[in-house]
Amino acid sequence: MNSVDIKYHADPGLNSELVSPFTQFPIKLISSENLFGTGKEVLIQHRGEQYHLRLTRNDKLILTK
Repeated sequence: MNSVDIKYHADPGLNSELVSPFTQFPIKLISSENLFGTGKEVLIQHRGEQYHLRLTRNDKLILTK
């Protein structure tokens, strides 16, 4: 499988948001350090459902319902 290096560019009028080269809609950039803090798991609420985002010991992200 080939990988594609997609570059996002910052929109100067949008603080810490990026703009997708495909849609031109803003995308928030959140560092995993800010998201997890000192923990290894966060809960994400989406449409009444909870999802677990975990940081593995191999430094990978896993999202589960």
